[in-house]
Amino acid sequence: MMRRTAIGSGTGVLLALALLAWVLTDPDGGDGPAGCGGLRATGWQPDERMTGEFARYGDDNLRSDDWTGGDGTRSVRLPDGRTLWLSADTFLDQVHPGARRVPQPSWVRNSALVMSPGGRMERTLLGEPGADGRPGALFPGTADADGGEVWRWPAQAVVEPRSPGSGEQVVRVLLWQREEGAPPWVFGVPRATEVATLSLPGLELESIDPLHRPDPATAPETRVLYGTSAVREGRWTYVFGADERGVRGGRASRAHVARAPEGRLADASAWRYWNGSGWAAEPGAAAAMDFGEHPDSATNTYSVARRGDSWLLLTMDAGGPDGKPSATAVTYWACDPAGPWHGPHRAAEPPLPPGGAEAGAMPYNPQWHAEFGGDGSLLAGYDVNVTQDTAAIQRDVALYRPRFLRLTLRAVP
Repeated sequence: MMRRTAIGSGTGVLLALALLAWVLTDPDGGDGPAGCGGLRATGWQPDERMTGEFARYGDDNLRSDDWTGGDGTRSVRLPDGRTLWLSADTFLDQVHPGARRVPQPSWVRNSALVMSPGGRMERTLLGEPGADGRPGALFPGTADADGGEVWRWPAQAVVEPRSPGSGEQVVRVLLWQREEGAPPWVFGVPRATEVATLSLPGLELESIDPLHRPDPATAPETRVLYGTSAVREGRWTYVFGADERGVRGGRASRAHVARAPEGRLADASAWRYWNGSGWAAEPGAAAAMDFGEHPDSATNTYSVARRGDSWLLLTMDAGGPDGKPSATAVTYWACDPAGPWHGPHRAAEPPLPPGGAEAGAMPYNPQWHAEFGGDGSLLAGYDVNVTQDTAAIQRDVALYRPRFLRLTLRAVP
């Protein structure tokens, strides 16, 4: 935060005001106010309506090529009032009595769902069918030089002008490119950050552009992928990311932030990366955000929202003695998107669906859905999975679907 100093009168006052204006608009400095109130979550309750809407849509069995479950759930409000929900690994086909999926259901690496302005899920967006006739991913994958699978998981999306000053808007979707890997990389080796462009209002995939690929020679756990959260603020889009130290030895991830000017999110040359004191053009200069005495704080799928004059970060608690994420969601607050971040503050214990604990399910990937904010509250979603028994999520579809909470926010005392 800016240091306050005493100033004189007359010319001195004018010079001081000019200097203050320069500091607040300097493109190489922070954009936060000189001081802010700070927020924390002080209570929560399940949002049964939103959880129930995903269940209703997943169970309706009107089609065999729509969503019955997925994770990586993020959302963006579209200009016409619809909401686009992004999903990573997605199960399709139908749901049988007893909440079971069909044997060997179709699945794709990613999809999207369209919700009406009234809050009703309407359709699933997929890509072109494959050679076997089965549906394809909305954001298609490729293969590496050895023929191994390279896939894309969608992260956060924003609506922005097609180009700076344009009156036409598009949806930009941050993508994580990953490739097959040996344990412990059972969920893929991080490879690159990309951005996809979807048209409006039709939501047709127009392009996928490269943004940043870390040096393949670096250790996979130190590679930073951007997009776990993205927030439009003023003339910038702030894009948050993390490395994946949590894969090895239970270490927490290191959180990072970059930004791009409005209308240039798909332009890699326009991105700037926080280096600890300013914004650098070189991705390799990026530094982890400041969490003060709690550097082992965030998982690699945290979420950030802007509320009033404060920034609010939501993550599963990764600050335990063993550094592993717990079943507790916590928040941090800051006056600037690059921090310093203050916390942690216990936010919620995301409940599992009935039978989830017995099946070994876990909550993860908590995400703000700020477009569904209320008076003094925010909607937060989280995913559920059973990683030690994949058959469990076929026996009970609720064990691989997002669930939702509404968190009450209060000013930090």
